[in-house]
Amino acid sequence: MSEKLRVGALGMTHDHIWTEADAAAQCGEIEWVAGADPNEPLAKRFAETYRCPVYASASELLAKESLDAVYVFGSNQEGAALALEAMERGLHVLIEKPLAANLADANRMVESARKNGVHLVVNWPFNWWPQLQRALEIADAGELGEMRSATYRSAHCGPEELGCSQYFCDWLFDAEQNGGGAMMDYCCYGSVLAAALMGMPESVTGMAGGQAKDFLSVEDSGIMAMKYPSGMAVATASWTQIGNLTSYVTAIYGSQGTLLVEPYDKGKLYWATKDNPEGSEIDIPEPEPRLRDSARHFVDVVKRGGEVFLLCRADYSRDAQEILEAGMRSAASGQSVSLPIA
Repeated sequence: MSEKLRVGALGMTHDHIWTEADAAAQCGEIEWVAGADPNEPLAKRFAETYRCPVYASASELLAKESLDAVYVFGSNQEGAALALEAMERGLHVLIEKPLAANLADANRMVESARKNGVHLVVNWPFNWWPQLQRALEIADAGELGEMRSATYRSAHCGPEELGCSQYFCDWLFDAEQNGGGAMMDYCCYGSVLAAALMGMPESVTGMAGGQAKDFLSVEDSGIMAMKYPSGMAVATASWTQIGNLTSYVTAIYGSQGTLLVEPYDKGKLYWATKDNPEGSEIDIPEPEPRLRDSARHFVDVVKRGGEVFLLCRADYSRDAQEILEAGMRSAASGQSVSLPIA
């Protein structure tokens, strides 16, 4: 492997590519070798920004360029196919959440990574919030006691209103390419939290929203409730919320305490216990370099053999995919769906 990680970008229709590609360019240990996307404006932007060749197809890029790894930022459906093609060539993969559009593809991806001896790292944007990292460490260390619940609400006014590109919206609003609508896009966060902190639930009950945006062919809001032997978890999604109150707030409940995690880089972390029921703000240490963004974490995992941080592990993202699929099936049928899915 070269001194710098030689990376190619496969797919650019997910708007998060630009934030993550910038982080890669700035980390000092990644070299952008090439990019691939059939949409000429996106390919041109990538070429001009990162001063590297671009291709109309991922297959052409992979055939012509020497790489160590790839970033995959297409639709959920396309992304799975691109990741599989790369892993079959022995390349490490960083892919944007969720892992895939469906459980079958997620299973194939995890198996391909194992078979080919490569890393499959999933980028969950909230994973890089220092206060959430600290909360996960506290919960994972057992300091909350027995886990009872995890809740997460992902909500905004809608992709178009938020300023997402048309390339992004085109596939977000397509049930096949996305795997659903708002529920797939946003219940995935609460699902991976539950999988990582509480394991797999006994069953999932999902309910799609009332279609406030009648121009959409997919659900614009929804909720998934996960039943555990001694607790539950809840993932909520909305593309119809006005304002930011309650958006992206995490709550983690255990038998010995509760954590409330505010969102974004400057969010605070509160911890309540039996002796301090109102809760107190707790200090958030500066994250170690490998946990500051996706690029530095990916380099640490691939080049230095670092451990993949909790939420970015492919197995938890695969489990989140099963929870999502159960929730979508439940929303369609009106019945709870037991896990594992038959």
